[in-house]
Amino acid sequence: MRSPGWPNGRRLFALPWLLLPVVTVVSAPPAAEGQALGDDPRVAEALHLLETWMDAEQAYEDLPGVSMAVVHDQELLWAKGFGYADRERQIPASPSTMYSICSISKLFTSVAVMQLRDEGLLSLADPVARHLDWFAIEDKYPEAGPVTVEGILTHSAGLPRESDYPYWTGPDYPFPTRQQVVERVAAQSMLYPARSTYQYSNLGLTLAGEIVAAASGTSFDQYVRRRILGPLGMDDTHTDHPDDLRHGRFATGYTARSRGRTRSVVHDYSVRGIAAAAGFVSTVEDLARFASWQFRALEGKDDGILDRNTLREMYRVHWLEPDGEVARGIGFSVWKSDDKTFVGHGGSCPGYRSHLLLRPREKVATAFMVNAQGVNASRYAQQAYDILAPAIQEALKDPEGASKPDPSLERYLGLYERPLGGESVALLWKGELAVVGLPTDDPLESMTRLQHVEGSVFRRVRSDGEPGEEIVFETDADGRMRMWRHSNYQVKVR
Repeated sequence: MRSPGWPNGRRLFALPWLLLPVVTVVSAPPAAEGQALGDDPRVAEALHLLETWMDAEQAYEDLPGVSMAVVHDQELLWAKGFGYADRERQIPASPSTMYSICSISKLFTSVAVMQLRDEGLLSLADPVARHLDWFAIEDKYPEAGPVTVEGILTHSAGLPRESDYPYWTGPDYPFPTRQQVVERVAAQSMLYPARSTYQYSNLGLTLAGEIVAAASGTSFDQYVRRRILGPLGMDDTHTDHPDDLRHGRFATGYTARSRGRTRSVVHDYSVRGIAAAAGFVSTVEDLARFASWQFRALEGKDDGILDRNTLREMYRVHWLEPDGEVARGIGFSVWKSDDKTFVGHGGSCPGYRSHLLLRPREKVATAFMVNAQGVNASRYAQQAYDILAPAIQEALKDPEGASKPDPSLERYLGLYERPLGGESVALLWKGELAVVGLPTDDPLESMTRLQHVEGSVFRRVRSDGEPGEEIVFETDADGRMRMWRHSNYQVKVR
């Protein structure tokens, strides 16, 4: 079954005929009847904070272009672009801008392998050589056993990190063809004994893509398009960089900032033989579809893609380093933050960084893409979750419990310029006025909540809940709003 498309825009909501019943592990009730979750005031406040923070991050961190999305179950709560997909041509970034998603490609490759496993065409315990007769890497540790399908999907096979070509080296990034990968692998050697050490390996997931092609009797691209991308309506996802869409819908890549704080355009390249490991191009809207499919699948509504128990198997930890710092499922990275478990994957390749985060227990996912190197994409995806997830849970548990803000607070909302640099944004949080300093690594930690005293006088709420210093708003002779604090003021600029 093909998933209906979502419209482009600032905030996007699933159409009524697309919405599936909201089912969560904690059996939370749905949002108020007829109301999209994104319309709940608590969720709307969180989305506004995320958008305001990300707008500042794009500017202060000199990120050329950013696209982000937040999903709850079958509802695309929010998606937006910031900056430019192509700076030189002044093409704005949007939710439908295409970026290289690099190693997030590995998730699709792993799903394909597990489909074939479930159909009886392979086993996770199979030696790779059973499916690829040309896989003849020098094995210095034969006593450890062969490289297996499970080993390559969990990066525990002992393989070297890369096919033996300098494709991460610019300016040309000479990615090998499939035939070059095949020819060179016999000249490579095992790095570690199989099943002994975690070593992230693009070579391993490249081999996984070759196994998909060999077991299915079709090309990797055709298989993924027919069995995964097509059924999910992921029409803007490709297994390599589409030449006809460069410098337009497909964002132009930029380097990390130099010592002079400048970024340069990354030369066009194709990933060719490494596509199954790091070649895909996609949009945040399409990754949202991919996330929503997983949440459906976990409830047994799998669109014919993958059995829910197989997906759960992929989420479970199959490899854990002794120090506990690295945990891998089948294809998926698994990690903890604030005692919560997440699954997903990040991507890093010339000119692009990306991250897909899923919290299956809450059916919340975030996607982040940027057309630049030197950016911590996982931080942005995690921060989006940290901002939105509590509001989503509150809205589901108590649809009518949102605080209704005083309409008189609206006149204070907006962006204020700080005289020593940076900005402060006054916004609503839990129905009351709050101020966040920008730029900031964590807008929740940087938030100052205000307690209304009278008129335009407020007091800061200290961490112990007691009132602190006064914060006073006034309109100057030119009609501009000013915010006074500690005998100094900031002027509202928008």
